[in-house]
Amino acid sequence: MKFVDEAVIALQAGNGGSGCLSFLREKFVPKGGPDGGDGGRGGDVVLRATSDLNTLADFRYTRKFSAENGSGGAGRNRTGAAGKDCVILVPAGTLVFAEHTDELLVDLDKDGKEFTVAVGGRGGVGNARFKSSVNQAPRRTIPGGEGDRLSVRLELQVLADVGLLGLPNAGKSTILSRISAARPKIADYPFTTLYPHLGVVDVGQGAGFVVADIPGLIEGAADGAGLGVQFLRHLSRTRLLLHVVDINDISGDSPQLAIETIVRELQGFNPALAERDRWLVFNKADTLETSHAAKIVEETCAGLNWSHPWFLISAVSGQGCDEMCQKIWHKLDDDRAES
Repeated sequence: MKFVDEAVIALQAGNGGSGCLSFLREKFVPKGGPDGGDGGRGGDVVLRATSDLNTLADFRYTRKFSAENGSGGAGRNRTGAAGKDCVILVPAGTLVFAEHTDELLVDLDKDGKEFTVAVGGRGGVGNARFKSSVNQAPRRTIPGGEGDRLSVRLELQVLADVGLLGLPNAGKSTILSRISAARPKIADYPFTTLYPHLGVVDVGQGAGFVVADIPGLIEGAADGAGLGVQFLRHLSRTRLLLHVVDINDISGDSPQLAIETIVRELQGFNPALAERDRWLVFNKADTLETSHAAKIVEETCAGLNWSHPWFLISAVSGQGCDEMCQKIWHKLDDDRAES
């Protein structure tokens, strides 16, 4: 299924049913009086988050949703049936914006969370409601109200604890496939990853965390180069960023230059994201001698004045991956305990 992380949909809540104009007519009940019932209210349009979905692809073709109208009232003071609500399932992590004002209406960030985005019209009033001592045969009714009509923009930000970022071909997808059961496309050319992938990392004894892999960034991404920053928003909810670096880049660029390139793009997209906890992951250690790889890491960390954790791993062989996952889990667990 194609990954879709934005969609615009049109919503129409149900109209309320009209009130009834009726007078009691029975053989042995002269002057029975007004007995017109009220109309039923229109159905609402409700958005409900679910963890069973991870894309907005269902909205590629179905873009209009309507709730049921309320039924009109009837004689014998019968109230019309209320219209059925229209419940729309969206992935957990979906932001809902009013299309024309771009106002954020709700953040559906938890499984099962609901939001009534369009309210159904009120039911109309039948003539029985207007009976009084001075108006014994009212002929007045009130029609049902119109339901809300609006267009909303859905924007998905995937829910993950850890986000992988780096230049194309840094090995992010290989890392994801190594530490989780996810099977993203892996190849030896840039931009193999075209949309975010999620993987659940099991660290034993029922403990684990979710990792998101987004397409690689290149210099100028904040200005639209390459795939741009289209998918960077999927890192907005993560608590930790793993900055993956190819320790033996065949293009000849140093790891420090690669790191500084990504940092500039993060700052250009969202300075707050650039300040988030970020750990360095030097990948492809299996392509160099151990001493040479260690020297490159030492020089890079010194050049960056790096004081945060870093890891030297090989996603292909699995070297260092278990230790990295354990430290990530302890970091996330400590953060939960503090919050």
